[in-house]
Amino acid sequence: MAMAAAGVGRCRVSFQLLNIKYGRAASSARHPSSRHVSDWGQTFPRQPHTTSSPAVQLVRWTPALDTSGIYSLHTTPATYKLVPFLLADIGEGIKEVVVKEWFVSEGDTVAQFDSICEVQSDKASVTITSRYDGVIRKLYYEVDDTALVGKPLVDIEVSKEDDSVGAEVQEGEAISVGRPAGETAIESGTFTLPKGKILTTPAVRRLAMEHKIDLYEVRGTGREGRILKEDLLQYLESAPDRTKGTTPSTPPPPPVSRAKPSALSVAPTPAVTRPPSLPVMLGQDKKEAIKGFRKAMVKTMTQAMKIPHFGYCDEVDMTALVQLRAELRKIAEMGGVPRFSYMPIFVKAASMALSHFPILNASVDEKCENITYKASHNIGVAMDTGEGLVVPNVKGVQGLTLLEVAVELDRLQEAGLRAALGTQDLTGGTFTLSNIGSIGGTYAKPVLLPPEVAIGALGKIQVLPRFDAAGNVRRSHIMQVSWSADHRVIDGATMCRFSNLWKSYLENPATMIMHMK
Repeated sequence: MAMAAAGVGRCRVSFQLLNIKYGRAASSARHPSSRHVSDWGQTFPRQPHTTSSPAVQLVRWTPALDTSGIYSLHTTPATYKLVPFLLADIGEGIKEVVVKEWFVSEGDTVAQFDSICEVQSDKASVTITSRYDGVIRKLYYEVDDTALVGKPLVDIEVSKEDDSVGAEVQEGEAISVGRPAGETAIESGTFTLPKGKILTTPAVRRLAMEHKIDLYEVRGTGREGRILKEDLLQYLESAPDRTKGTTPSTPPPPPVSRAKPSALSVAPTPAVTRPPSLPVMLGQDKKEAIKGFRKAMVKTMTQAMKIPHFGYCDEVDMTALVQLRAELRKIAEMGGVPRFSYMPIFVKAASMALSHFPILNASVDEKCENITYKASHNIGVAMDTGEGLVVPNVKGVQGLTLLEVAVELDRLQEAGLRAALGTQDLTGGTFTLSNIGSIGGTYAKPVLLPPEVAIGALGKIQVLPRFDAAGNVRRSHIMQVSWSADHRVIDGATMCRFSNLWKSYLENPATMIMHMK
């Protein structure tokens, strides 16, 4: 027996055939593709090239007869390898996320930029996408489990010949939901989900469960076929139309006797009808972990309540602005904003007032040793969503027109309803307004969002009697406003002057227009 090395990862074992049984001439006539090859009276069936996945190596049995009468057995290393796909750092110091939905299962094939799962941090929902082609071999977490940044998320079997598989693929790529990142965004028509998968948010699933709706019957209009809250609401509106005709008709009421009562007959006392008693619903207490946006709210509010607040309240006469808004709404509709509310005006007026009081558009460090005056007016707007309280902000309000502010607020509102607000939308705020009046509140005591130093809460607009300059009672549209500020760096006089300037812009819209840049 003679053995010779033929290269790295490859060996060649040669057997010198006995001339008694196999001559050169006879052997050379035998073709390498013969079904059987015999050696010392033993028969070896020719095996096809197979790859066992996820085997460690690939064995190739290739009986080859060369001119020297030598048969060869070739072995090659594995052409596939298992790569742990690590959860990348998605920024803002986030150390852990909650897995909200898996888009793949073990055994599914994925391509580059295919969505793997949706996770939710304490700041935003994020879609994790694949960096390379391969087969999902292991999922490390279940839905609602907490995944740690830098730890494996899935195991993907990839080809060794894929040049993109290197040290850099150990980190997953995170793309904010609804906000494609550069050239990595994929078109909705190029993504194919495994059979039976439904793309939607937990809030939509909860709403569907409450109304006992099968999500497979709802047509999704969002990105990659995602079912939006609007799709579910539209389905609910059309539900009565589908069930019409299946409701059994109510029996006709019994005929009423029209016989005249006799003189001696006494009219019967009508029976007192009581509403049927409702059954008492008995259940069990349920404990669940605080995750996602609510966990962020716990952390932020706990930090905020260590700050000494002071409050300041006032009322604003909105009568002139109510009349102007009717005209602005028509202009906004032509500019692509079908629902023009008061909020863009409030935000723009606040930015104009902040230009005169920059200390209110500032932040302080944790020990309150330094104050940073922010150049950009990134005004946050508190929103109530199915996932909890979120505060996205409009960036650079001081450089935007009133229409541009309205367009951006409309985008943030739509993204909030779809739980698709990105990290960029939820971070970097410098001043906050909370419109409690949209729900029905009049007064509030807003709590600061550290490291910001001021926040305002806007009540609902009420029609109330007020005296004019001549002493006559007139019908006025009144809105209450409540401010809170960090009393370590803001004094009451500064907050009062700021509120008066902001109030003057709303009560005299012409003044606001004249000073608007």
